[in-house]
Amino acid sequence: MSDTRPSPPAGLVRLGYPSSVRTAHEVVAASGFPPDGVRLAPYDLNDPFAALRGGELDVLIVKFEPREADLAVGGILGLEARAAVLAATHPLAERTSLSIEELADHDGFACPGSFPGYLWDMIVPPRTPGGRVFHRRHHAASIAEMMGVLLSHDAVHISVASLADMAPPAVRVIRIHDLPPTPVRLAWRKDIGVPDRVAAFVRAVEAGRRGAPGGAVTVGAGAAGPLHGARGPDLGA
Repeated sequence: MSDTRPSPPAGLVRLGYPSSVRTAHEVVAASGFPPDGVRLAPYDLNDPFAALRGGELDVLIVKFEPREADLAVGGILGLEARAAVLAATHPLAERTSLSIEELADHDGFACPGSFPGYLWDMIVPPRTPGGRVFHRRHHAASIAEMMGVLLSHDAVHISVASLADMAPPAVRVIRIHDLPPTPVRLAWRKDIGVPDRVAAFVRAVEAGRRGAPGGAVTVGAGAAGPLHGARGPDLGA
């Protein structure tokens, strides 16, 4: 079937993404925009919204539930499985699935830099669903630095499955079976006018999501499946 979507407006869309670039490629593919019409850039773990607020990026791929007063968040594109990141020498490294309750036996990572504390609590919960304290003692300013800490300690990082795309051979990424998957969305500034090219990109990604088998694009490695009926983005927000 031929693609009947209109050509995107002229101009480059600057798309920021966390961790794995594969998620960004899948989002661009869902949009139908030509790859050379979208510039991809990873955003800073320490201050994830700084480049968007500073005008260096037009739109971000976001995970979990960001609640920032100046940002609008679109509909759900897909869900991504939760995972533990740990060294291949870790006592749990040979497991194929892990419980967040047993991971509380090992130290995790504190909130980095200017990363919003409420959002870090969603990623690395201070307590498990069973009430156990999860000790967030280690510090890292980047994913590479975090991987280095894991290789020298029996630490764990609670994250998402797409970190497997970035993990060196000495690091394992293992699914956590008793944490719900995280929604994946787009976010943009709502305190300024949304350029036509950015509005068209967001709408095209949403349309691609609705047209995909099961109602959503697959987002990132280890995606846990679609969530149906997600509301589309309100670009006037």
